[in-house]
Amino acid sequence: MPNEQDFYEVLGVSRGASDKEIRSAYRRLARKHHPDVNPGNAEAEERFKRISQAYEVLSDAEKRAKYDQYGAAWQQAQQSGQWQGGDFGNFVYQQYGAGSFADLFGDLFGQMRTGGGGRQRVGVHPPGPERGQDILHELPIEFDEAIHGGQKAMTLSIADRCPECGGVGGQTVTCPTCRGAGQSQSGFMGFATACPTCQGTGQQIKSRCTKCAGGGEALRTRRINVKIPAGVNTGSKIRLAGEGGRGARGGPDGDLILVLQVRPHRLFHREGDDIHVKVPITFLEASLGGKIAVPTVDGKVTLTIPAGTQTGQKFRLRGQGAPTTNGGRGDEYVEVYLVVPKRLSKRQKELLEEFGQTWKEDVREGLEGQ
Repeated sequence: MPNEQDFYEVLGVSRGASDKEIRSAYRRLARKHHPDVNPGNAEAEERFKRISQAYEVLSDAEKRAKYDQYGAAWQQAQQSGQWQGGDFGNFVYQQYGAGSFADLFGDLFGQMRTGGGGRQRVGVHPPGPERGQDILHELPIEFDEAIHGGQKAMTLSIADRCPECGGVGGQTVTCPTCRGAGQSQSGFMGFATACPTCQGTGQQIKSRCTKCAGGGEALRTRRINVKIPAGVNTGSKIRLAGEGGRGARGGPDGDLILVLQVRPHRLFHREGDDIHVKVPITFLEASLGGKIAVPTVDGKVTLTIPAGTQTGQKFRLRGQGAPTTNGGRGDEYVEVYLVVPKRLSKRQKELLEEFGQTWKEDVREGLEGQ
């Protein structure tokens, strides 16, 4: 266990961590070590207290600045008057916590204002309507679905707020520590902070929900139809409003955000809005030229091969690529490669030998050692 004053180590973040990284680390650790998740585990309870203490300091810009400056002696510096402002000025304490595992994402605020000759305490208000979480989910689709679009049915299972207890975790009673206020006073100046017993909710779980075993979460399975727009690609997102996590206390449901993953195609390779394909040609087609059929995402088209075409040469088919967001189309690039026959008849060999006798061009002219 890290030293209790080493708040960065407690949260597992670097000293240069952003507010978002600190908040994310706290929420992850708080969910893991919350007393409701570890009933009767004294070590987890102590760990949870240290995590909350570290977050209280590092989530407050002014406290964090003093902690960075004075380290473990930051509170002594504060009490000795080295803290600019003396009475801390206007202080806002933000605590992310709840009385149960599922409510660790609720925002609870405790605030104290100072000024003139005294202090005014502003209580922690009961949480209001809370919007459900947005849920990210990867959706694999076929190459043709990405190009042409269409409807796709999918079955999705989401860990959501338990419908029986609303995510609370069970039947609740008024917290005996704060008597339902959701806050307690701490520190030498008596700051109002979230109650450590109920984590600011004002309620404690009396009996655990039988459906979610007190966790506050249950699996929700739904079958939905998704409209795939034409021209999407890997990484494209589709937002389905109201299909995410359930809202709490009358709040709206969150959204389901589908992140598309396009499976590779056996022929086509996509780069942006352009399609690339490799097509074989014969020795005669390369030498004499001709017309060949080539595949596109919309079917076969005719491509004219000029005489003397070399293997690896590319031809551009305008407007045969993927649809674009502005209603246009990308292009298709056809790369040809020469296929040499593996077996020749006696007559074919004779003809090629006759041709070779008339071939005067040195294809290796200019190479080193020549």
